[in-house]
Amino acid sequence: MGLKPPRCSGCTISFPTDNIMLVTLSRPKQMNSVTHTMNWEIEALFNWYDNEPSLRCAVITGEGQKAFCAGSDLIEIEHSQKATINQSDVKDAEPWLHQHPNGGFAGISRRKGKKPFLAAVNGIALGGGFEIVLNADVVIASPKAQFGLPEAQVGVYAYGGGLPRLVRNVGMQAASDIALTGRRISAEEALSMHLIQGISKTPESVVEETLEKAKQIAAISPDGIIVTRAALREAWETGSVERAFQLVHDTYYEKLMKSDNSVEGLAAFREKRKPKWRPAKL
Repeated sequence: MGLKPPRCSGCTISFPTDNIMLVTLSRPKQMNSVTHTMNWEIEALFNWYDNEPSLRCAVITGEGQKAFCAGSDLIEIEHSQKATINQSDVKDAEPWLHQHPNGGFAGISRRKGKKPFLAAVNGIALGGGFEIVLNADVVIASPKAQFGLPEAQVGVYAYGGGLPRLVRNVGMQAASDIALTGRRISAEEALSMHLIQGISKTPESVVEETLEKAKQIAAISPDGIIVTRAALREAWETGSVERAFQLVHDTYYEKLMKSDNSVEGLAAFREKRKPKWRPAKL
C-alpha cells in the first residue's frame, strides 16, 4: 500500500493484508519490554494509524513465543530513579515521573482512539503488557500465555491504568486476588474471567488467528466500526476508569517512586535477589 508509518524503535511494523496494521514488539532478549522512548513512539504510531484512511484495524503482538510484553524496562526505570533522587532540584530531572504519554503504557494502555486494536498474546503479558491487554478491544491468547500485575512485588504499582480496568472487567475481589498477590493467571483462567476472547489452537497460530478476527472487523463499514466502538467504550467508561486512575496516580505516584521500598525493589530485581522491605512511609 506504500504506507509510511512514523519511526518506532523496538517494533516491527507490517501490513499483512489490506486495511490492517500489525505491530510486533521486537525486543525478545528483554522479554519485549518497553522503554521510555518506545512509549512515545508507539503512541505516535497509533495516532498515525487513527488518521490513516486506508487502515481499519490494528493488531499488536510480541516477537517469539516466550513474551508478549513483560512491561516496562525496569533497569531503565531504576537508572532514571537514581538520577532523579540524586538531583537537588527534582523538578528538573523527573523522566520516570512522567514517562507515559496520554495513551498510557506504550501509548495504548489508556488509549481511547478512533479505531480498534486487537492483542495477539503470544507469551507472558506482565505489568504494562497486561495493561495493554486490559485496554484492547479483542484479545486472542496463546495456550502458553500468562497474565499478571507484579509491580507491587518490586515496590512500585501498575500505573498504566490497568487496575481500574481490571476491576471493571472482573470485579473487586477477583481483581484484588490478581493484583495484591502478583500471581500469574493462565490463558484458561483469563478466558473463564472474560479477560480474553479466545485461545489459539497452537502457540504458533495466535497471530494468524488474531488477524482473522481483524479481517472480520475490517470488512465492516469503517464509519460503523468507529461509532460502534465509541459507544461501547463510552458505556465502559461511565463510572469512570480514567477518573479512578487519575485520582490515585496524582496522589501517590511521586511519593511512591521516591520511597525507600521502590529503590530497594528495583535494585533487588536487577541484582536477582529477594527485596528487604522497610516500613511504608506513604
